[in-house]
Formats: sequence, structure tokens, C-alpha cells
Amino acid sequence: MKKYLVQSKGLHKFYDGVHALNGIDFNVDDNEVVGLIGDNGAGKSTLIKILSGVHRWDKGEIYIKGVKINKNEYSVEKAREFGIDAVYQEKALAEKQCLWRNVFMGREIVNRLGLLRIADMKEATHKMMKQYIGFTSSAVTPDSTVSKLSGGERQGVAIARGLFFESDLIILDEPTMALSVSEVNKVLDFVNKIKKEKKSCIFITHNIYHVYPVADRFIILDRGKIVREIEKSSTSLEELVDEMFSVVKGATSA
Repeated sequence: MKKYLVQSKGLHKFYDGVHALNGIDFNVDDNEVVGLIGDNGAGKSTLIKILSGVHRWDKGEIYIKGVKINKNEYSVEKAREFGIDAVYQEKALAEKQCLWRNVFMGREIVNRLGLLRIADMKEATHKMMKQYIGFTSSAVTPDSTVSKLSGGERQGVAIARGLFFESDLIILDEPTMALSVSEVNKVLDFVNKIKKEKKSCIFITHNIYHVYPVADRFIILDRGKIVREIEKSSTSLEELVDEMFSVVKGATSA
């Protein structure tokens, strides 16, 4: 059996009788960007919250790097130990906190007495900002608050945080929502950096035009099921849009 970075088999999830995920067979390979697309309510967020340890699944199996995961022990902390980091669109960063605190939130560097090594965290944040985000202006420092950053820059910080901690899989939940064209391009540049670092990414979106330039493969979800799986090499943007439209149209008429 091929060892994928992440793989699910026959995954099911129920919410108060609603079959949110219905037999999902899903995988992500090493150094791959997967575009997970679908209309609202398709099951995209449910799937990635399970993969990132936020929610538990009801039936099925998940394997990470070939290791079968015990759903009763899986959590956000366990997911991070396996190299999975998620950036949620609604809560990517704490806006009122400074950059270095956001980078190390929940993963603080401490000395043997348990005291914060603030200088070390600020220095590491500064290096991360230059290496992964390209911040060179003195106007933005590790002490700058997140609220001073643009939407694209905030997504960049959240993505860079995953790269800094050497995550093997970075999950992005609607990272380009409500961003301007120039800010969307910044986020896509950051996704390309994930590939250059030989890492993998799941890019969740309902906007095919945003994900198409950076993804290697596309998976279309509809009402809890995978209805299309398409390699980028075998489709054009126009064909992918037509596929998505046919899925949405079928869901509406069903």
C-alpha cells in the first residue's frame, strides 16, 4: 500500500443526524498542493477540521505518514506533532497581539524554569519574517501588532508560521476570502513558497480562479461526497469551472 502524507478511508461524520461526510477516500502526497473545492455546505470545513484534530470522525480510518490514527487520542496537538498545521480564515491570527506572540502561541520557547525566552522568540520571528514573508521594512517588527497588517500579509504570517515549525502539511481554509486582487496574489505567492520548501498544502476554497494557478490536483466535494478528482495536467481552468458548475447545478436540481 502506498504511504501517503495523509490518507482517509471511508470517512463518515454526523452532526445531529446530518450526514456531513459520507465515505470520504482522500489523500495528500508529499510536496503536493491539493485544491479542495465545493459550494457552501459541501463538507470542506468538516473534512479539514477532522484532519487537523479539531473534530473527531464517526467511522472510517485516517493514516498520517502510514501510521493509523486513533480517533479517541487525536487532537490539534497530536496533528501538530505529525506535522499538520491549519490556518482558519476566521481565526488565523490574534489581531491585538504582536507578531512574535502569534508565531509562538501555544509553542512558546521557555527556559528550564519555565520562563519565556522572549528575546529568542523575537529573533526567530524576525528571521521568519525575512525568510518566508519578505518583510524588509523597519515599519514592521516582531513587536508590531497584527492589526497593522493587510489581509494578505496576515495570511502570509500564518503560513510562514507553519513553515517555520517545519509542518509537512499546511491546511488553508478560504485564505483569499474578501481580499483584493493584489492581496490574493500575495497569498498565492506564499502557497508557492510551500511547494518550494518541499511541503504540502490543502487549499480550501469555493473560488476556482484563486486556487487553479497553484494547485496540482483538484477535489470537488458535494453534500459530503467526493464527486470529482481531477489532475491539473488533464484540465483547463475553463473545464474545471464547467465541472464545478455542473456539480452545483446537479445539487440544486436534486
